[in-house]
Amino acid sequence: MSATASPTDYSAWIGRTEEAWDHLSHNLVKRIAATFGEPVPADGEALPPLWQWCFFQEPVFESLLGTDGHPARGGFLPPADNRNRMWAGGRVEFIAPLKAGADAHRLSTILHIEEKHGRTGSLLFVTVRHDYSQNGELCVREEQDIVYREPNPPKLNSGDAPPAGDWSESVKPTPTLLFRYSAVTFNGHRIHYDYPYVTEVEGYAGLVVHGPMIATLNLRAFIRANPQAKVRHFAYRGVRPLTVPTPFVVGGQVLEAGKAQLWAGNEAGVAQSAEVQFD
Repeated sequence: MSATASPTDYSAWIGRTEEAWDHLSHNLVKRIAATFGEPVPADGEALPPLWQWCFFQEPVFESLLGTDGHPARGGFLPPADNRNRMWAGGRVEFIAPLKAGADAHRLSTILHIEEKHGRTGSLLFVTVRHDYSQNGELCVREEQDIVYREPNPPKLNSGDAPPAGDWSESVKPTPTLLFRYSAVTFNGHRIHYDYPYVTEVEGYAGLVVHGPMIATLNLRAFIRANPQAKVRHFAYRGVRPLTVPTPFVVGGQVLEAGKAQLWAGNEAGVAQSAEVQFD
């Protein structure tokens, strides 16, 4: 950041890039598969959609973490002190499958930063593009929306329960499930495993289910219900948090040829909405 930039001037972060390399190892793939209760892809086989989120995590010493368990801000991502971080949503384009057991590369670029003010206070939105490649070929491109919000009570409901849809799967989140997903994604965010912190400091009713895990389960349910579909694009948006131990459903319906609407939620309303484009 330039010496003249003010604390609220984020222009120096626009266009900033970060590279990461990883080996989509059989051992980690086995652990992801066990977390989701899925068959283990053999080396050379396609990685299931959204499993790329379990890789490319840069290990950070505990001394360099913030009080919420995330890496301290002000490096690649802009500083957002005294705010709670949320994975708000994103858009994923599937160009070619990432292959298990092979090396891969991720190039991350900050596309947009915007401060907004609403009923719950100030919100800082950061959009990051991730390009995932293997053997020099772009396989997956995604835009991830991160929001930093001022500490305030979280949203508890969002209206009516999700509709029945064309398919539906029930999920009962447990502390073990959340711990294992945090482990395979090397995610230290305390809202997913530290009950005193998440309830007493951030004000949630219980341990918070990971937004990306909900998205992964949501897209998996679509693929199970539509096994012949070839997913091309997936867009998702968080509406409110889901917490342990309240069950939720993931489901959806085909709106027209090549387009489906997905959702995740429970009696308190929709928690995540999504759209799939497919062949």
